[in-house]
Amino acid sequence: MTWAYAAESSSDYALLKLVADDGRVGIAEGVIKATRTGYSPRSLAATMEDVLLPLLKGVDLGDAAAVAKAFEWLDGNLAGRALIINACWAMSGNARGGTEIPVTWIVTRRPPVEMAAEAAEMCKRYGLRSLKLKGGQGRETDLRVIAEVRSAVGGAIELSMDANRAYPREGIADYVRAIADAGVLVAEDPCALAPDSAFERLQRECSTPLLVDFACVSRLDADLFLDRGARALMIKPGRIGLTEALEIDRRCAARGASVSLGMFYESALGTALSLQIQLQSRRILPAEHSFFLLLTEQVAPGEVRDGKYRLPDERDLSRLVDWQAVKRLAI
Repeated sequence: MTWAYAAESSSDYALLKLVADDGRVGIAEGVIKATRTGYSPRSLAATMEDVLLPLLKGVDLGDAAAVAKAFEWLDGNLAGRALIINACWAMSGNARGGTEIPVTWIVTRRPPVEMAAEAAEMCKRYGLRSLKLKGGQGRETDLRVIAEVRSAVGGAIELSMDANRAYPREGIADYVRAIADAGVLVAEDPCALAPDSAFERLQRECSTPLLVDFACVSRLDADLFLDRGARALMIKPGRIGLTEALEIDRRCAARGASVSLGMFYESALGTALSLQIQLQSRRILPAEHSFFLLLTEQVAPGEVRDGKYRLPDERDLSRLVDWQAVKRLAI
């Protein structure tokens, strides 16, 4: 798998299980990528055991506000905090079982013909109606990717493109207009985006919605971008935690902005956890949570049919886990 920051052939995950005094169980999953999250398995475990979990002594784990308050003076440690907050959220028993959620497939960077072949195969296999294409290979190559994919999948499939901030701000409006003219409905992080006058100007110059991802990881970031007229923000529960994700969604709904529910390399288990979020805002794209289909081994079930992921009926998500598989795959 080739991402903007590295190529990889496997993923490591942290699985957190919290047990309350009354026997309730909450679980959460976090990805561990030294080149992306800045944590290794050992460093994340040490941070959890030495810093984060001790702050929860005497805290009602079912009270999201109390858990958030326990961390309010911390600076950083986003991955560990998200793990704990998501586990506490799962403990609350708010799982919305049986809901079917449309998902998209992310086609990562490769030669255009190869990307088109993958797009066609995944749409055929899983009944997908939406694709996110990874750009950033140069304007002409990105345009060839769009043309090849469109030829391979037909006109009924919605396309977005994420350049992962690959391009300079200078001339970026022309790039966004070019990919929009080629059939892209949403442009995600075409360049480094900041909540400033240049961002406002870029939005005025582009009729295609700009989706802010990398620079928006908190409600404070969301407020800054919304104050500058942002029309669409990315929300990643696996990256920032469900509490912060819901706060960003609430702010977007109040301002009339759209949101996109982004994946953070979740396995099938992490997908079930992240897709529990009930959004108030309009979704600009289907959820991105189909990455788990790439993994050859899982610790929980999950599938996509007719372009949709069906949330499990089980309200206690810890019961989905194959704990023998967890033991076998443990680092």
